Amino acid sequence: MAATMDRLRRECQDFFRQIYVGEDRVLVFGEGSRGAAWMLVGEAPGEQEALQGRPFVGKAGKQLDAFLNTLRLDRETLYITNAVKFRPTRVSAAGRTVNRAPTQEEVGLWQPWLKREIDAVKPRLVVTLGNTALRAVTGEALSIGEVHGKTFSERKPPVFALYHPAAVIYRRALQDTYQQDLATLRSVLNEMGVS
Repeated sequence: MAATMDRLRRECQDFFRQIYVGEDRVLVFGEGSRGAAWMLVGEAPGEQEALQGRPFVGKAGKQLDAFLNTLRLDRETLYITNAVKFRPTRVSAAGRTVNRAPTQEEVGLWQPWLKREIDAVKPRLVVTLGNTALRAVTGEALSIGEVHGKTFSERKPPVFALYHPAAVIYRRALQDTYQQDLATLRSVLNEMGVS
């Protein structure tokens, strides 16, 4: 398993260097338990993730840690990655480099790598965080607003759809919905024997 993941990481780095020659981008590969029962897939790295080369270490990472605490779990129980492996940016009106949503082309470019990563980890459940991750994993034009808190049991591995933790930061009205979805996820994980 470790050899498979190490090889995949090297191949992904080679691909990354060929695609983004001369660009100032940092590859942020997934991390965590390589035989994890469950896997989280986010959208793309942000500023802190690009600086540290690790997924979910910035503001959304703090929200993620709070959500894991609610589930009475920690990062060691899972594998975490993103649909797109670099930080998509744009220049704001104030002249600062800020995050932006990945384009469909970027998601499509990284989709085969995400599938290979899921195949290497072999989780029993994939939890998607937000629209981009949901669409990248399922390959369908689904909306998180319509399917959050639901499990797609027919998929192999099954997929559970959650709002992205950052959504709660920017839309406080989602807090109750998010907590309900986490309770549902906890039930699903209990059924799988993940504690």
